[in-house]
Amino acid sequence: MTEPRETAPAAEEVVPGLWTWNISNSHIGGHTSTSQALLTLEGCVLVDPVRLDETALGALPRPLAILLTARCHQRAAWRYRRQFGAEVWLPEDASAADEQPDQTYADGQGLPGGLRAFRTPGPEWPHYSFLYEAGPGIVFCSDLASGDAAGLHFIDPAYHEDPAATRASVEHLLGLPFGILCLAHGAPVADDPKAALRALLAETD
Repeated sequence: MTEPRETAPAAEEVVPGLWTWNISNSHIGGHTSTSQALLTLEGCVLVDPVRLDETALGALPRPLAILLTARCHQRAAWRYRRQFGAEVWLPEDASAADEQPDQTYADGQGLPGGLRAFRTPGPEWPHYSFLYEAGPGIVFCSDLASGDAAGLHFIDPAYHEDPAATRASVEHLLGLPFGILCLAHGAPVADDPKAALRALLAETD
C-alpha cells in the first residue's frame, strides 16, 4: 500500500475555504508531503490527501470527492473513501492503483468542485495539476517543484522522467489565472506565486 504511516497533527487555513496540512513522509526519505482541502460551491474536495488527525479532520467540511494529481499521490485516498464515501478521481492514463478509482479524468476535464485538470508532464506523462478559477484563483501543482523557507526548488531531476518537460510545465503555469500556488511538497505560496515561479526559472537558466 502507498499510504504513509505518518499523520499530520493539524490543518492550517490558508485563505477562507482553503486548508493545508503536511507530514514528513517516510516513504520518500522524510521529505514533506502536503495536502489540501478546498470548500467550493459544490462542496469540499481533498487534493492528494495524507492522513490528518481525526479531530482536525472533523473540523473540516465533509469531502464529496478526493482528487489525485498522479498515481504516486494515492496517500490516504482509499482510507478517506471508506470513511466518507467520497469518490476518488485518478488520471485515466495512470498505471494501476492500490484500489480501483471511482472516476478517471483526462487533460482539460472538469472535476468536482469546479476544478479543471491539465497535464503537467515532466515527473511522468500521467501527471496533472488542477486549476480553480474562483476567487483569487488556485493552482494545485503536482511534483513540478517543492517549497521551503528559501523559496521554490525544482524536484531533483533524477526522479523525473523528462526534466525539460518539467521546466516547460512550470513555464505553462505562468499563463494561468491564479493568485495561490498549492504544492504537493511544501507550503502554499499566496504572496505573488508567479514571481516565485519566475525566480525559480531564472535560477536554472
